[in-house]
Amino acid sequence: MAIIFKPSPSLPPPVTSVGAVAWVRQNLFSSPLNIFLTFFSIYILYLLLPPVVEWALINATWEGSSKAACTAGGACWAFIGVYFDQFMYGLYPEAETWRINLAVILLVVMVGAFAIKTINKLYLSIAIIVAYPIVAYFLFAGGVFGLEVVETSLWGGLFLTVLLGVIGIVASFPLGIVLALGRRSEMPIAKSVCVVFIETIRAVPLITILFMASVMIPLFLPEGLNFNKLLRVLIGITLFSAAYMAEVVRGGLQAIPKGQYEAADAMGLTYWQSMILVILPQALKLVIPGIVNSFIALFKDTTLVYIVGMFDFLGRIQAANHDSNWLGTTIEGYAFAALIYWVICFGMSRYSMALERKLETGHKRN
Repeated sequence: MAIIFKPSPSLPPPVTSVGAVAWVRQNLFSSPLNIFLTFFSIYILYLLLPPVVEWALINATWEGSSKAACTAGGACWAFIGVYFDQFMYGLYPEAETWRINLAVILLVVMVGAFAIKTINKLYLSIAIIVAYPIVAYFLFAGGVFGLEVVETSLWGGLFLTVLLGVIGIVASFPLGIVLALGRRSEMPIAKSVCVVFIETIRAVPLITILFMASVMIPLFLPEGLNFNKLLRVLIGITLFSAAYMAEVVRGGLQAIPKGQYEAADAMGLTYWQSMILVILPQALKLVIPGIVNSFIALFKDTTLVYIVGMFDFLGRIQAANHDSNWLGTTIEGYAFAALIYWVICFGMSRYSMALERKLETGHKRN
């Protein structure tokens, strides 16, 4: 009896020169149309890349104290260098920016600790979700252990953008799951409340919610009662993102075969046990691209806080463009902003792809 050895499906074939040539033929020169599009794309790159490289690198000016120093005819990156601290930290006191850097380093170390097999992942997750936000808040705001108090009105730049994005993502994800479960609930009141909330939030733009949070809500509060604008904006962003996250999760729940629900019931699991142990892990895995897409959209939508008087990363760049010493550097500012946003969003998308491959079980529904 002949024995047939099949290659493991989990191990991709090694990349060789022959494989690369075959890939090029299959994807770039497989038909007359593809051949035309390939050469047309090469021609467009030939027209665009040399001028861009010449402007951005070869003829660029890297140092200077004003626009007058940029005489080489290329990009004036000296503008970015002069305003770099404001772009990163806003008006946060320069002597205190080490607190932001320390908080970032702590988060990177804690997240990186997940790669260490001997560390208890449950305790580490609790530390990141519960303990870290408290430590980070006191580092940012001060007022304890001799740290100088820094008002949130001074927070800005990329620091504020990342803060709004991370808190919005972390808070809206579990809230979106609860809303999705509520919308599919058999309890009429809970289902009605979730449906009304989701459809109402999705029917209005984010800028409307931000205006309500920053301008209208204080008008309805009792005299003498008020709370921080940053907190109000965070609540508005979280609720807005949660409504969209709920619909993404609901799509994953509807994609789970009915047999999975019946199997959980047959095992004697309660509603929450079946959801946490059986249904939600499968549903969330199916909608990872949609979840990450919502996260990326939320991160980019944080630029709208500039409309309500908060100078995030893009807001700081727009404010710096009005400096009379740097008039005419708008392109450099927006190019720098585009690069930063692209790096962050591209990193999120690549991480989601890696997570999909890691969680792949071979049970996709065709």
